[in-house]
Amino acid sequence: MFGPKIKVDKELMEKLDKCAKIAGYSSTDEFVVHVLEKEISKFEEGGDSEDEIRKRMQGLGYIS
Repeated sequence: MFGPKIKVDKELMEKLDKCAKIAGYSSTDEFVVHVLEKEISKFEEGGDSEDEIRKRMQGLGYIS
């Protein structure tokens, strides 16, 4: 997969690799994309404003 890259610490990458393999994904990238799309859809489904999404993400600890 080409495009933007993100940095993930070694321990998290090992967990991602393990989960992707157990779940039957063809690659860790495919698994990560699926998980991110699933999480993003939770915010988009509500039709919330950008401020509401920001507050929710702060409450979940995703952003500070």
